[in-house]
Amino acid sequence: MSTTKQTESTARNTSTNRVSTAPKTKKETVIGLLTRSKGATIADLQRATGWQAHSVRGFLSGTLKKRLGLTLSSERPADGARRYKLILS
Repeated sequence: MSTTKQTESTARNTSTNRVSTAPKTKKETVIGLLTRSKGATIADLQRATGWQAHSVRGFLSGTLKKRLGLTLSSERPADGARRYKLILS
């Protein structure tokens, strides 16, 4: 029985020691989406966070641009959906 208990204990310890690469906060989620090469639309950010459109826009201007001092660009391609990207320098 001791080997079974030891194996179970080891399995539990290894699963808790895994490093997760998933974002932990909504801020990290939004930043992750905005750093993609194609950027993200307001709708993309709404789906990822569960926020309403005005909350997403407020986060982009208030938190990212003003508080964190990040540079945000926006483009409106031919399909009409405005895409936002973080400019990392």
